Amino acid sequence: MTTAMGAALRRIQLGNALSAFGNGFTVPYLYVYVAKVRDLGASTAGVVLAMLAVAALAVLPLTGRVIDRRGPLPVAVAGTVAAAVGSLGLGLSATVPMVIASAVALGAGIAVIQPALATMIVWCSTTVTRSRAFATQFFLNNLGLGVGGLVGGLLVDETHAASFVRLFGIEAAMFLVLGVAIATVRLPRAPKVEDAVPTEERPKGAWRALFGDRRMVWLCVLGFVLFFACYGQFESGLAAYATEVTRIPPATLGIALSANTAAIVVAQFVVLKLVERRRRSRVMAVVGGIWTVAWIAAGLSGLVHGAPVVATALLISTYALFGIGESMLSPTVAPLVADLAPASLIGQYNSAFALVKQLALAVGPAVGALMVGHGMAVAYIALLVACALGITGLSLRLGRMLRPEQDNPHRLVAAVPAPRSEPVVAAA
Repeated sequence: MTTAMGAALRRIQLGNALSAFGNGFTVPYLYVYVAKVRDLGASTAGVVLAMLAVAALAVLPLTGRVIDRRGPLPVAVAGTVAAAVGSLGLGLSATVPMVIASAVALGAGIAVIQPALATMIVWCSTTVTRSRAFATQFFLNNLGLGVGGLVGGLLVDETHAASFVRLFGIEAAMFLVLGVAIATVRLPRAPKVEDAVPTEERPKGAWRALFGDRRMVWLCVLGFVLFFACYGQFESGLAAYATEVTRIPPATLGIALSANTAAIVVAQFVVLKLVERRRRSRVMAVVGGIWTVAWIAAGLSGLVHGAPVVATALLISTYALFGIGESMLSPTVAPLVADLAPASLIGQYNSAFALVKQLALAVGPAVGALMVGHGMAVAYIALLVACALGITGLSLRLGRMLRPEQDNPHRLVAAVPAPRSEPVVAAA
């Protein structure tokens, strides 16, 4: 059974990596494509980007219910089909309604895929191996996005719409490859998954049960702050601060983003060895400390206008430190969500946490762009430093709520004594 679980997990991870590779082809160029290549204007491009988030927010509250009732496999396959249709539609659309409709399909498809894949990984792993499984997924996602972005940059040509059609076609094909890989997976029904596969009717009141779990509610609050302070600022507030306050050229910003990806790819499995046997709450608390240093470095980069090399180094180090923190979170947060969930509500918990992430990704860019754009750079950095310190405080408080096996599954395994052979005593 363990071998079957490993084979299924490898197939899921490979399909996920190829999907990320295809997604990397288009993510950096979506705004330019809609606004300039299709000549639909900056406002339409902004609506398209917003629709990706709005579609995700619309479908995620219902996704968990379907996963727990029907299983993650059909939900994930449906998500890949929707994402492929949306991606191909973006490449072929030349009118505003078609571009927006395609963005809705793409955003909804990607949003559905995320919790479904997370649930499949839970089914194909154990409490002890789950951290490594999610770390591998995160590593392959970033590697695929990075390589896809580099290859896409070599193929794209702003003067020829056909080059973008090719990119979106490749992305659509990679989503379908992920769908085929998932469809051929035979999910295990093994006790090692802590009876995660639902075998009876899902209990009513799933959202009520989730909100009644104070540990999960606290983790969702922590997750919102984590995503707000990191991913929610990459392409908006921090990018605006870098170009308008630190005054680095856009090309250097690309180097900083590459430093983030490089830090994740290089450090992921080194970091994994250091943190997978540690208390999860302490690891997240350390991430808060690392990101506090990162935001202080970002703030200092805007104060050394007479030393552009120092300012650039500080900003690049900010992105690299974020990458180190992300590599510490990948084997920590998602496995903790799974370990908090009751067996029949794993899909609901994964979807709820994905919804929290989408909310942070919707609120974060708006707050960051508005504050920096209105000359509130100092207040912006102070807010993010406070958020990073808040991550540490929230993590330590969560650690006091968790059971020992939830905070550190390896400690529980180590505490279980090995079975001894007992002498056989004949019955009188």
